[in-house]
Amino acid sequence: MANIKDIAKKAGVSVSTVSYALNGSPKVTDETSARIIAIAKELQYVPNAAARNLKKQETKIIGAFLSDFSGPFYGDLLQGMKEGVNQSGYDLVVCSGEQSHRLLPERMIDGAIVLDETFSSEKLLNYAELGHKLVVLDRDLNHPKINQVLLDNKAGAMLAVEHVIELGHRKLYVVTGPKGSFDSRQRLQAIKQVISRHPDLEYIEIEGDFNKSAGTFAGLQIAQEYTEPAAVFCLNDEMAIGMYEYLLTTDLRIGEDIHLIGFDNIEVSRYVQPRLATIGYSKRKWGLLASEQLLKLIAGEYVEHERIYVSLIKGKSMGTV
Repeated sequence: MANIKDIAKKAGVSVSTVSYALNGSPKVTDETSARIIAIAKELQYVPNAAARNLKKQETKIIGAFLSDFSGPFYGDLLQGMKEGVNQSGYDLVVCSGEQSHRLLPERMIDGAIVLDETFSSEKLLNYAELGHKLVVLDRDLNHPKINQVLLDNKAGAMLAVEHVIELGHRKLYVVTGPKGSFDSRQRLQAIKQVISRHPDLEYIEIEGDFNKSAGTFAGLQIAQEYTEPAAVFCLNDEMAIGMYEYLLTTDLRIGEDIHLIGFDNIEVSRYVQPRLATIGYSKRKWGLLASEQLLKLIAGEYVEHERIYVSLIKGKSMGTV
């Protein structure tokens, strides 16, 4: 592959003259510039992006770091991020796994949006100290170069449990997310805060992992020990859908024997019958706001932490008692 030195040798000019010509500098005459560009095309010269980015101190690329790509959750979120960066002339790369973390220290991206529990908070704080601009969606970090755009997890969980109580339920199962999940921890804290005010409410916790299969296994446990109508709050819709599908294979009736509510309002939850009750918010808006906040950080603007508000979407899967 040809480099700048090869072009300079063939054109009979200095390396700096080639560099000026390729970057459109007025320091080179139009005639010389045209000749150099023609030689570059002839030699199939490809600019060294890493070197160019290092010189300019920008790549015009934003990284989105996710724990996982599976399931229906991420589409709208990533679409919002893409819209936000594209409207400012940036592109988005989506990454997963520890090997991709090196994009930050190697400055292959201008900043990052993080929804990735494999990224330790200590590492993120270290990167911020080195000047990297970050927006986190899954943790509480305080640093001038880190902005938080978090879901109002506690409000959503409180809405769900208070709805259960208002409907007259006296037995509540909660299917949790993975232990390392910030969202799951926040939701559980709020749930326990509400039930502490209702000592007559029987509370059973089942460990889950935000995947559909966890809802299936939780549904099996609930069906095996079923003695009376119970409410089930799955801390995301994927688990609720897994439980929903399993319960349809049993004699238990959703909305009568088992009263089910999820969290996230993913698209499929709108089409199951009876309609799944859930906690909703705009994932597209979440992604859009995260990208806008990050671009402000990159531009050196002051930004305040933001919160994505949620609402209760009632469904027939909760029924009445």
